[in-house]
Amino acid sequence: MTESNSSNQPKAVTQGGDAVRAVDGKPFERVMDTRLVLSVVATGVMSFSGVVVETAMNVTFPTLMREFSVSTSTVQWMTTAYLLVLAVIMPVSSYLNKRFRTKRIFQVAMLFYISGILCGANAISFPMLLCGRILEGVGTGIALPLMFNVIQEQAPLDRMGLMMGIGSLVCALAPAVGPSLGGWIAESFGWRWIFWCLLPVLVVAFAIGSFSLRQSHPTRKGKLDARGWVLLALSFVCLVLATSEAGSLGWASPVVWVGLALFAAFQVAFVRHERGCGQPLLHLEVLRRRGYRLSLTSIMLLQFTCLGLSFLLPNYSQLVMGTGSTEAGSILLLGCVVGAVMSPISGKLLDRLGARVPILTGCVSSLLSVVLLATFSANLHTAAAMGIYVLFALGQGLGVGTMMTNGLSKLPMQLRSDGNAIITTMQQLSGAVGTSVVTTIVNSFQEGASDVAASTMAGTRVAYVLLVVVMAAELAAQIGVFAGRKDQSAQA
Repeated sequence: MTESNSSNQPKAVTQGGDAVRAVDGKPFERVMDTRLVLSVVATGVMSFSGVVVETAMNVTFPTLMREFSVSTSTVQWMTTAYLLVLAVIMPVSSYLNKRFRTKRIFQVAMLFYISGILCGANAISFPMLLCGRILEGVGTGIALPLMFNVIQEQAPLDRMGLMMGIGSLVCALAPAVGPSLGGWIAESFGWRWIFWCLLPVLVVAFAIGSFSLRQSHPTRKGKLDARGWVLLALSFVCLVLATSEAGSLGWASPVVWVGLALFAAFQVAFVRHERGCGQPLLHLEVLRRRGYRLSLTSIMLLQFTCLGLSFLLPNYSQLVMGTGSTEAGSILLLGCVVGAVMSPISGKLLDRLGARVPILTGCVSSLLSVVLLATFSANLHTAAAMGIYVLFALGQGLGVGTMMTNGLSKLPMQLRSDGNAIITTMQQLSGAVGTSVVTTIVNSFQEGASDVAASTMAGTRVAYVLLVVVMAAELAAQIGVFAGRKDQSAQA
């Protein structure tokens, strides 16, 4: 198998089941060594930092509104703009991976992110703070797919599950650290120190990555499919804006429906363009692989539920149970830690037992957790909510990395960067949609209600029922992965 479509590229051979590729005239063999681990850590730091800043800054929204004299709808652009940039940048990651050297991509991404950190730390106006957030989004949008590309291309096949688990650990740990760390730093030193504290970590990661990153595939020249990128970017912008507006205007709003219609139109135009393009932005034939397609669906449904619960549980805790923000935030903390710890463990289980056991166990665990929430939503207290969320996070930790690894294994090596780009992009979009959908459900019950606690409880119960359906669909998709016919081996 070749790493490129070019006929003059050297072919790979195999030794002990691991591909040995010729890069720059020298053989490249998958090896589990310190440089590989450092490469994953260095690329993961930006992804980790991006989520930490996002969740930490959410705690400071009231402070930012007072300091910069902006409204709630305006300050929410800190999150919306970041998600938009991620959605626009991530689809280009496949092209960047094929066209440029891995180390150069990393260094450019890191420079974008550090620039954003400095811009945010020194912001004298809200637009300047927002500009910094956009620069951080560019860096994270490049770095997150890069980390998984490095693992897919360089990790030994018998350690693939473990390394993907470590990569998932980097991403899963951030939501656990962000809210509590951000609240403490903002309260003790001021919100600007959230940025300053990350700066030395990023500088060290830049040095580590510049030393440890290796080139594992030959690069090739090619033009960026600019038209396809614009069509895809416009569709994502319409989707994110429509779902964001749905949270305040409701799903029946003409603005929301126009946005969704434009999203669909741009998606159709993108697919038609890609089918007739000689050098497409993304090779959509990856979606013809049944195992990959169902794995992508499961990952999206899980992310939809994860972000939905991240809104529902703290909101319910404060408005129905009458807790403070600190206690409400603690409901998610233990679960996030458990999910993060389970990520590398699930990778080891995948390497030893295969994908079926950890994935199906995780799906059942996540489904059971939302069933419990829907059943006992009227009688929840903090300890019970925390325990149920730990059950969900256990399933998430077992599922995300293993489903991603198993799905990508259904693709030929030369298409895995495309598959990776699609997964990371759709994760961001499904999370944004999940938050908007559950927010709209709760808001619809709260509007005009005299008893906020009772209306919030009723709306939250309906949202939980929806999440039960979503998690049941995730389980059904994964049963389909293992029960259906196998895709042609991508590693034969």
